[in-house]
Amino acid sequence: MKGALAITISALLLVQPFLAAQLPTKTNHKLVTMSMVRPLVEHGRVGIDKCKTCIDFAGQALNELLNIILQGGVVGGCADLCNALASKTSPAIGTVCNILCDIVGIEEFIKIVQNADLDPIYYCELIPACPINDNGDAHFTSFQVSPKSGPQGVFDIDFTYESKNGTGTGEIAIEIDTLAPAGSYNGDIQLKAQPDPNCDPTQGPCEQWLPGTYTVKIAICNGECGSKHPHSAIYDETSATFTITQ
Repeated sequence: MKGALAITISALLLVQPFLAAQLPTKTNHKLVTMSMVRPLVEHGRVGIDKCKTCIDFAGQALNELLNIILQGGVVGGCADLCNALASKTSPAIGTVCNILCDIVGIEEFIKIVQNADLDPIYYCELIPACPINDNGDAHFTSFQVSPKSGPQGVFDIDFTYESKNGTGTGEIAIEIDTLAPAGSYNGDIQLKAQPDPNCDPTQGPCEQWLPGTYTVKIAICNGECGSKHPHSAIYDETSATFTITQ
């Protein structure tokens, strides 16, 4: 099995490896980390939509659910917990909560929320809503940034990987080492290496994309990259560089 992605960045893998999307990023002072949670849908595969729905839900709701549980906000069953969640988030999230909670029952649902440790993929494997494949594999066959050198603007990040046994439910993570404190950017199939006009310096550092060499690192993982939970491992990782000239 072979797939190719052109920058997307923390993509949820479900056996068929192909995806491109546009999502907000997470950052810190040393790098811009672009991430997302979205399943790679293989047409005709049963259970993929349930996994995608669960991952989307967990990314938005796990922290709130844990706070509700720790604050003793669960009086009865799934309806009580999920209604409390809906009041803090949205009715749609409360509906998904009820569906997932009913699968395992309130006691097991609470245990899973607590054991997941805010890891959406592991949470959805425990429900279980996402498939597990601990014999999966993936290997990058190419990874490049183009142009290799140029002024501030758009840089394409392209990569290809191969999988002989398919992958487990996991993600692809790309991070960009920067020359100055990182800001907040939107990523799609292209990297916009230019200052974000909407970045508010009072809310955090804004990346200026100053002239110099930048390193782009990529990892493909079973489970969440860096997770210590079961069914988690780094399949492969590599890096490339590009230079901003002015």
